[in-house]
Amino acid sequence: MDLASRRAALLAELEPFADHHERFQYVIDRAKGAPGLPADLRLDQFLIEGCTSNLWLVPSLEGGVCRFRCDADSLITKGVASLVCELYDGATPAEVAATDADFLSKAGITQHLSPNRRNGLSNLVGRIRAFGRATEEVKP
Repeated sequence: MDLASRRAALLAELEPFADHHERFQYVIDRAKGAPGLPADLRLDQFLIEGCTSNLWLVPSLEGGVCRFRCDADSLITKGVASLVCELYDGATPAEVAATDADFLSKAGITQHLSPNRRNGLSNLVGRIRAFGRATEEVKP
């Protein structure tokens, strides 16, 4: 599935929740079922700066596509980060580098995040897209 289709699917998943409280409860419930990271990957090198809670992002390049795993101390942060990782996971480096995570704004997520969480989200997306740019430049 390409990024545009994945973006549309994530928007459709979040669309039924007209109230932002219900939408955030869904994101939190989703985070409870999302896989975490083992302790050996919760390293400073994977920490995303600027968020109130600890947020880790572990990127990798496997078979020519980007893979992203994340975890956080906060369920809201973990849930939002999981949505972002779901968007980009499995995409090519060029797709990752060229695509913003604007679906969160369209779904009414970013407008209701605290400034620190918005900052952390922006840094997460920036790190993901930077990884795409860096791995795009590496030719096998």
